[in-house]
Amino acid sequence: MATFAIGDVHGCFDTLQALLGRIRFDRRTDRLWMVGDLVNRGPRSLAVLRWAMELGDKLTVVLGNHDLHLLGRAMGVAAPKRRDTMLDVMEAPDRDDLLTWLRTRPLLHRDGDHVLVHAGLFPQWSIEKAERLARQTEAWLQGLDAPRLVETVERKIAERWSGGMSDWDRARSSLAAFAKLRTLDEDGRLCADFSGVPREAPKGCLPWYAVPGRRTAGCFILFGHWAALGLHLGNGVAALDTGCAWGRALTAIRLEDRKVYQEPAVEPPPVE
Repeated sequence: MATFAIGDVHGCFDTLQALLGRIRFDRRTDRLWMVGDLVNRGPRSLAVLRWAMELGDKLTVVLGNHDLHLLGRAMGVAAPKRRDTMLDVMEAPDRDDLLTWLRTRPLLHRDGDHVLVHAGLFPQWSIEKAERLARQTEAWLQGLDAPRLVETVERKIAERWSGGMSDWDRARSSLAAFAKLRTLDEDGRLCADFSGVPREAPKGCLPWYAVPGRRTAGCFILFGHWAALGLHLGNGVAALDTGCAWGRALTAIRLEDRKVYQEPAVEPPPVE
């Protein structure tokens, strides 16, 4: 029995199936973790969602910002974007079942010292606090105020974590970390406009996992979201978004021995 964590798929169903063949995934005994962004940019979001839902408890996947964008489109709070490739999902006869399944995915999954998120965690959080905040924010996403919260993912807000926030501000800031965080400035705010490689970050901005004193440093955190960063192993993290949707590769890591597998993308990259 093995557990494999896989990076951002983004609708690249054919590359995903090739990677599963490469790692010899056995659904009878193995488990899969996925860092989110199952959909969008690639050509077969619907196939990815149907495959994921059918796997049942063999798959653990956290919500990514593109998954939330799909939910926002369906809720009427997110406008279409030029590179969206989700029409197959929006028009599918089983759309409601798929979106209900997607909406109930977690924002954070933990198994011992292994932690799965899409983007990142504020350095001030202990893992226990991050888990509590994930469960609270998931309750918002599954409640009547979900459209209001999902809509905030569409905005480039320099969110910052601080004590004494209202329930709404805590949920909004938590979701920003789980779904969008890459770097933080010296005041602890998201560098919301930056998505490039760390060496090109604005002055004072550090990758969230490299901030001194990060309280989750004792965990092994697996995340995606940051295609420009690529595969990064170190600092107690595994960054797994290796740009499959941009024609690069899809990456998996076996948790038991941290062996890395990569499958070159077979889908053509999007036209700029």
